[in-house]
Amino acid sequence: MLAWAGMTHVTCARSAIIAAWRIPDADKAILTRTGIPVVDQLIEYADIQAEPEPQLPTDDGRLLYRLTRNHHGQKSLTWAFGIEPDTGAVYYVLPDAEPWFAGSSARHWISLLHHYGQHVAASSRLTNPDNYEEEEVLAELRTLAQELKGIDPPAFAGYHGFIWAEFLERWLW
Repeated sequence: MLAWAGMTHVTCARSAIIAAWRIPDADKAILTRTGIPVVDQLIEYADIQAEPEPQLPTDDGRLLYRLTRNHHGQKSLTWAFGIEPDTGAVYYVLPDAEPWFAGSSARHWISLLHHYGQHVAASSRLTNPDNYEEEEVLAELRTLAQELKGIDPPAFAGYHGFIWAEFLERWLW
């Protein structure tokens, strides 16, 4: 599962750090055993918070446990993935603190990330889209979207406020 990313591009949470987090045990297990991969244009680096209480604020008043940070060029603007206490749902938090749904659980989210990464790494159409007709690339993206939807259908239940639909649409641009 990790070959596409390379071991140096996957960060596993340390058990001692997330032991006090109020998330399902299965989510703790995947964060410590499988880890969070770097994903081009989506995850710049894992930045798993060390604090036992959630630290990532959202504009609707929730606090999430921070998993990653991205800067996308401007160091003053930060995007981050975070996991919700108790439910284990994962959100992509925009610089204005708006949370976009990214996965039903850390297990689903990490499965989505790794499936996406494996698919792109194995696809000449997606790694070199300029060498193919646009319709061929779009067809492959539709196939990938359907595969991802099969992993976590709720992550594709809408468009606005759902990171995967937005990410896959902007992927070609």
